[in-house]
Amino acid sequence: MTEAIVDVKGLTVTYHQRGHENLQLVKGIDFQVPKGSIVGIIGESGSGKSISMKSIMGILPEKIDSQFETFTFQGETGTDATQLPIAMIFQDPMTSLNPLRKISYHLAEIIFRNDDEISDEDAEKLAVTILTKVGITEPKKRLNQYPFELSGGMRQRIMIAMALMAKPELLIADEPTTALDVTIQAQILSLLKKLPSDTNLSIILVSHDFGVIAGMCDYVKVMYQGRVVEEGTVEDIFYSPQHTYTKKLLKAADLDSDDQVVYNDEQDNKTWSFIEVNETHRYLEEE
Repeated sequence: MTEAIVDVKGLTVTYHQRGHENLQLVKGIDFQVPKGSIVGIIGESGSGKSISMKSIMGILPEKIDSQFETFTFQGETGTDATQLPIAMIFQDPMTSLNPLRKISYHLAEIIFRNDDEISDEDAEKLAVTILTKVGITEPKKRLNQYPFELSGGMRQRIMIAMALMAKPELLIADEPTTALDVTIQAQILSLLKKLPSDTNLSIILVSHDFGVIAGMCDYVKVMYQGRVVEEGTVEDIFYSPQHTYTKKLLKAADLDSDDQVVYNDEQDNKTWSFIEVNETHRYLEEE
């Protein structure tokens, strides 16, 4: 595995419940993102995928906190993650865009934050350039429109444009195509897949869709009940899965939508360790 842009050790996320025992949502996971790669994180709802990514961004709700044993970015350990060149796009862009503000406002906010001396004319040129880059047609027209006037796919492209304007080195995409139809989903995924080679960007792609992960990612991490139960290259995971949960997920991906993954090994009552399959591939097993 090449040098990592981000290396997280021992990430724990806890939900503090008044009058009840605290609930551990993420249980000491480790993960790395090699530079210039796309790393997929997959697992069922509630497995800890999104909350782990929000921990990195420092955007957890008030009653939830996170702790890292170590957090290393570009070789520097202990850096405040919220001050790093990391951007995130979410499942539903309408929850991230202000419906009362035009698209120009959303982009200008980022442009002037990065360069408070830029002229209005140059700011507009920059906005048009970035909108064109992410495949927005008639970019000048879009600047004067409101989010509700755009299609779901176009709104997601706006979110990607806003993320790129912040000049991130790591982009976290949390279920970025779930709310889109199949055709638009393919277009957005194609755009994301080109980013590492076009912009030297590294990406973490969160999804529950094995088809998306298979077509997009270089490396895959499988999460279950707050733990990474298996990780490896996309070939490792799809062609030689080792953990029972991974095998069941892959099997379910080939079944009708009515079929469900039924797997519960009462992890909290056991002691676990990783078994190394090869240099890139390992899985969690009971000691």
